[in-house]
Amino acid sequence: MRVMAGDAIAIGPGKIALLEAIGRHGSIAAAAKCLGMSYRRAWLLVDGVNQALNAPAVATAMGGAGGGGATLTDTGRAVIALYRRIEHRAAKACQGDIDQLLAMVQRP
Repeated sequence: MRVMAGDAIAIGPGKIALLEAIGRHGSIAAAAKCLGMSYRRAWLLVDGVNQALNAPAVATAMGGAGGGGATLTDTGRAVIALYRRIEHRAAKACQGDIDQLLAMVQRP
């Protein structure tokens, strides 16, 4: 599922995975590394999510001697929970169609 804001994807599976990784690792850099993406790409995605929402999903702290980091805000945690709940409900409601579609796919 993707949520559009104009022509841009505000929320989608990749952005949700990134938010979840930030929640696990407490860092955009660590989240990017675990997802196999560049820090710049991750930062741009986080910035896009934060800009698209009424309140930011991720709060960041500058680096330095004590190190920086990133944390999910209440909004970020709510966005993840809502997205995953919608995803689960949609899959459950469409299970018959999903089964039919998968039956059409060749398996190795």
